[in-house]
Formats: sequence, structure tokens, C-alpha cells
Amino acid sequence: MKTAIYPGSFDPLTCGHLDIIQRAARLFDKLIVLVSINPLKSYCFTSEEKVDFIRRVTGDLPNVEVDCYDGLLIDYFKKRNADVIVKGLRAMSDFENEFQMALVNKDLCYNAETIFLSADVVGTFLSSSMVKQIAMFGGDISSYVPHEIEKDIIKGVQRLGKDMKDEY
Repeated sequence: MKTAIYPGSFDPLTCGHLDIIQRAARLFDKLIVLVSINPLKSYCFTSEEKVDFIRRVTGDLPNVEVDCYDGLLIDYFKKRNADVIVKGLRAMSDFENEFQMALVNKDLCYNAETIFLSADVVGTFLSSSMVKQIAMFGGDISSYVPHEIEKDIIKGVQRLGKDMKDEY
């Protein structure tokens, strides 16, 4: 049984992320969507919210599991006896960074293979940061995020915007 891990911050989950999840789920017996925590980043949504969002939109995919981890990806990879790390690529700039990480992961664990899936047309230009910015200014994000979680994303982004205004 081949197990793959698709790590990311998913802050928030976009249709581009969901496309990669659906395609990777068809390629592997088991896909673990891993909400990774980077202590150097600030987030709009809690890890629990992100896990909930992903579970809600992947409920129809029986081979998808959602988890959260705040350590090195490669440690989680070993702990789960995974076979592959899945990374989505939007542009060449993504490739440079993701390729470096793949080489480091391979150095830390020889068995760690990384595969890259190219984004679909919408996912090519879409980022979670862009979705948050559009939502913060009241723009329409309906074609960029799964409809099951759209209202929750808008509420979370507005909460963040209010908190930022209160600081000033």
C-alpha cells in the first residue's frame, strides 16, 4: 500500500489545493493531507480550523486522512512510514523552493521521494494570501475556495481584519 503526504499551511484551503488533493488521492492508496505549522509564519486560521475545513471538503474521498504536525516534515514522514511527499507547483518560482526542500528531505531520509503535481489553470495564479486579501476587502472568493467553507473563510478573514484595525 502506497502512502503519500501532501503537506501545506492551507491558510486557507483553496480550490487549487483541493485539486491537488483529489488528483493525488487517485494516485495513491492513502493520502495524508498534513497541516504543517511553521513558527516563522503568522496564520489567519487555527490548525483546528484548517483541519476541519479540509475534512469537510474531502469527506467523499475515503482514502484521504487529515492530520496536523508542528515538527519536521521528514520526521512525520518516517513516523507514518510514508512512501511519497506530494507538492503542488504553480510556477517556476515554486519549483526552485520545492526542489530545494525535496533535496533536503532526501538527504535527511534516503527513502523520501517527492513528486510534483502542476496546478490546474486557476491554481496557477491563486494563493492563499491572495484569497485572504480579496476576502478582507469584500471581494468575491467563490470561485477560489470550496463552497462548503467559503463563509467560514470570509468570517475568519474579517476577524483577522478587525483584529488588525484594533491594533492601530
